[in-house]
Amino acid sequence: MNVKKFLEIVRRSGLASEMELKKCIAAYIAEHDDRLPDDAHVVAAHLVDVGLITQWQASKLLDGKYRGFFLGKYKLLRHLGSGGMSSVYLAEHTMLHRLRAIKVLPRKRVNDSSYLQRFLLEAQAIARLDDPNIVRCYDVDHDDDTYYIVMEYVEGETLQSIVRREGPMDFDLAATCTWQAAKGLAHAHQAGLIHRDVKPANLLMNRQGTVKVLDLGLALFREDDRTSLTIEHNENVLGTADYLAPEQAISSHDVDARVDVYSLGCTLYFLLTGHPPFHQGTLAQRIAQHQTKPPPPIERERPDCPAGLIAICMKMLAKSPEERYQSMEEVCADLKSWLDEGTLVVDSPAIHEATDRREGTVSAGTSVLRRTRASESKTKPPWWRALLPFARRRPKEPEAQETIADAGSGTTKAVASTAGTADPDALTAVPLDQLPKAAPIPQAQPLEPPLSEDSGKLDLGIEVIGAEASSLVRERLARAKRSPGQRWLLWLLAALLVAGLVAGAIYLSRRGRSEPTPPPRPSTAQATAVPLSHS
Repeated sequence: MNVKKFLEIVRRSGLASEMELKKCIAAYIAEHDDRLPDDAHVVAAHLVDVGLITQWQASKLLDGKYRGFFLGKYKLLRHLGSGGMSSVYLAEHTMLHRLRAIKVLPRKRVNDSSYLQRFLLEAQAIARLDDPNIVRCYDVDHDDDTYYIVMEYVEGETLQSIVRREGPMDFDLAATCTWQAAKGLAHAHQAGLIHRDVKPANLLMNRQGTVKVLDLGLALFREDDRTSLTIEHNENVLGTADYLAPEQAISSHDVDARVDVYSLGCTLYFLLTGHPPFHQGTLAQRIAQHQTKPPPPIERERPDCPAGLIAICMKMLAKSPEERYQSMEEVCADLKSWLDEGTLVVDSPAIHEATDRREGTVSAGTSVLRRTRASESKTKPPWWRALLPFARRRPKEPEAQETIADAGSGTTKAVASTAGTADPDALTAVPLDQLPKAAPIPQAQPLEPPLSEDSGKLDLGIEVIGAEASSLVRERLARAKRSPGQRWLLWLLAALLVAGLVAGAIYLSRRGRSEPTPPPRPSTAQATAVPLSHS
């Protein structure tokens, strides 16, 4: 394409007036020895540099396309992304010069009434919401046969893109992002909307760190199951397999807000590990794993992940909706408690099933979890003090306890040194590099039949600290915790055991002397048996 033809295409597009083009070209000629370049790409690059057109517009113009840059009062600046049924563009209001995100339904979908109805219902759904953690909807309109939704433009990046580029998030950041998303979803649920497609790609973080929920294209109006932002006659599973709640795979329409709790739990798992709970296998296999398999333990990949955060994630990922958080408000409350104070109480059958399979976990009941910080050590009691009442009811002797530290927050890592003392305050800090490597923790049988197959392991900070040191620490810890009464009882039991062994030995000895002598081998002389009555 020559320069003259390119400039004509730009003029016909309406992106720049003829006067603006003349001024721009005159300035270029004055800076380049009164010469106009022969290459249209050079002119296009100059128009981009001076801000007359965008890079995306330039590429379209160089392809000879000059239509489709305007929708009503909006000028399209660049393409932001595409979904299953729409494309999203960055646009500018031609008079107010405000940036907006424009979601456009492709023309080929307009003649399909089900797609058009779903698109318009999405606009109605977003328009009902007004929350800082949800992308706002400002308008819905059409330009001839092109329908579009005008939405808030958020300059930022999806959580999926951030994790793919940077790797798993810091624990506090992952919890903060999840808490913000839960706040936005709680607002949607209060308005009667269920998202049904919560995932990292639908959570956008702006430059200020605010997380906003995107894409209500699969949302369901809770008060009317017949009113769904889905194709009415489509019986396929709706949602994303890696984040799909078990009950949603069975029926995408007969669900409630707890499917969003599960999907957000999968999202938190992704933020902590860099992948969803079940990311291997075919589509059908992954869906089946969500229904039947417990999620792999987070601490297997992030050994330093705080137990409280793991507990929240595992409760969100319970297979049975009754065992999950029953609302996003509950999720927000526990996440905020963990972020603000580092304390929370998480009670879930799914968590109990997970903890009962670990050596040294608490018995079935409320799990009290604690996260420690350096700033709390002087003003608040140690985290393990809350565990002591439960530890005394455990079927096995307690192992050494360890506070899990976050190096980034300046907390310390300490191991209980219980030799010769019963005072739980008498703990000495051991340098991290001097700790023996952890031995595998044996599995214990559940105290009662599991209530759900959704388990996931829960790290309460109770850890075997080495094969050689383990038995010594266990014996000293047990000896330090025994009261005088317990010692007396143990001595009595030991004496009774010894007495029983002695009595048994005497009995066996007498019985052995009273038994008849067995007959000799055939090769020897036969002995005559004498009846006992004649002896």
